[in-house]
Formats: sequence, structure tokens, C-alpha cells
Amino acid sequence: MAADLILDDAPPAPVALLPGERIRRVVRGGMSLCVREWGDAQAPAIVLMHGLRGYSGTWRPLAAALADRYRLIAFDARGRGESGWDEGSNYYTDAYLADLEAVVADAGLDRFVLVGHSMGGTTAYAYAARHPGRLHALVVEDITAGSSVGGAGFERIVAEMKALPVRFADWAEARTYWRRLRPNVSGAAIEERLWESMTADPAGGVRWRYDAEGIAATRVAPDPARVLDLWPVIAAIRVPTLVIRGGRSDFCSLEAVRRLEAQNPHLAHASVDGASHYVHDDAPEAFRRLVEGFLAGVTVRAHEDPDDGQ
Repeated sequence: MAADLILDDAPPAPVALLPGERIRRVVRGGMSLCVREWGDAQAPAIVLMHGLRGYSGTWRPLAAALADRYRLIAFDARGRGESGWDEGSNYYTDAYLADLEAVVADAGLDRFVLVGHSMGGTTAYAYAARHPGRLHALVVEDITAGSSVGGAGFERIVAEMKALPVRFADWAEARTYWRRLRPNVSGAAIEERLWESMTADPAGGVRWRYDAEGIAATRVAPDPARVLDLWPVIAAIRVPTLVIRGGRSDFCSLEAVRRLEAQNPHLAHASVDGASHYVHDDAPEAFRRLVEGFLAGVTVRAHEDPDDGQ
């Protein structure tokens, strides 16, 4: 019992980097973005974007499995992880899209595969619509049209952001919070979240490493004019696209996915039984197999002149 209490009170151990993991910074308009990379720089590229409360390191398990064949690039979205915070709280798709374009330009990519989870999936859809000739393929995890404006998952996330604690008294309280929020993930996954998303504060407590207040504000009370309507965006995509949704997801409507699939022949979907909104966390092997299987049917080259189709 005492050992458990000591463990709960202890700060998390640093997350180990993968062999060959490289970190650099990309600066756009005064915004500094932390970029992680795995694999051979000359290999075909996959760019990975995390969700609302995520971080670039969430993609390490996928990178570990694919780095022998691909160049994988992930970055902390503005306001998260090691990236800078936006003083004007511009945490909307247009800003995320411009950041993605800056990372792609910095990496010297002509064509690549784009993967996005939830919030990152919205940005991925928007990029595919704007730059169809730049992508070999698109993989979106558990978000579709309507996900971010209504439904049980939308209401859950808004409620969680409304109730988001500003700080925690200690690491034990922070662990309790994460265990309650994500009861299905392993203890190691909880420790990773503690390390990646929280830090000790000078008063002896624990605070977020991301701009919790600014990000929460744009989710709880967003500017309606800046919320992207995904229905026409997804319907217009002309890139091979796979939507991977959790079988238990309350966020990504199967009905909406099927409706768009019927309209757009470039779109296909797969549901992972037992997985929630966080498919790559809940079922990493199933997620990896789906990504690999999908990419096996797509021609992916390391270097190719882009055609934006504009």
C-alpha cells in the first residue's frame, strides 16, 4: 500500500525517445512549432497530426512499426507540448492548416501521406481539399462531418473542457484525473500523458503544459464563423481516404461516414471493435494494420513533383 502511495505521489519518468528520433523547430509568423521525425529522411513521408489534447509523441508506437520503411513527421500543435502558445488564442482550423503547410515546406515534401486524429483529422481534411495533388493518401482517425458541432461525443468533450482543472495539488491528483478520463489505457499510457501534458509548478502543484484556458475557450464557446463545415470539404476530396473509427466511439458518427462514403468514391472506412475515440491508443496493433493495409494499395513514392490540381 505504501509503495502505491509513493508511486502515485512521484513525478512521471521521462518518456524514452525512439532510437533515431530527431527533434527540430519550425517557426512561422512568430509561432515556434516542435517537430519530431523518425525513419530515413529519403524514404516516403507520412505526416501525423494529433488531437485536441494530444501531443506529437502519441505517434511513437506507429513510428516504431513503420520507421523502417517510411519517414514519419509529427509536430506539437500550437499551444501544446513544446510548441509555442498563441497569444490571441487562435486555435482554429485555419491556423492549424497554415502551421501544417509550414511544417511540410520546412521538411521539403512534395507528396506524402497525411494522418490526422480528431482535431488533426479536421486539419487533414482541409489540407486534402486545398492541396489534393500533394497527397498520396489520407488517413483520418475518428472524426467526420458533424462531429465537432453536435452529438454525444461533442457534448462530452465540451463538458470536459468546461470542467478542466487549471492545476492539480500534486501528481497523485493529476494521476487520478487521467485515470478517470481514460480508464481503458494502460498504466504506462497514463504515465506518458502525465509526462507529455503536465509539469510541476513553482508552488509545488502540477499544471498543464498546454494552453488549457485558451484551447478550452475556443472549444466551449467557439466563433461560429471560424468553425469549418466538413460536409462539403469531405464530399469534395479526391484523394484515397480511409476513415478509421472506434467501434465504441461517441464522436465519429457511422451514419455520417456511410453517407459521405456513398457520395464520394475516394472514401472508405473501417471500424475497430472495442476502441473508443482514441483508436490508436486503445487498439494500436489494429490501427497499425489498417494503416499498413491501406497504404499497401496506394502508390507511395519518396519524391514526386506535386500537382495541386488548382
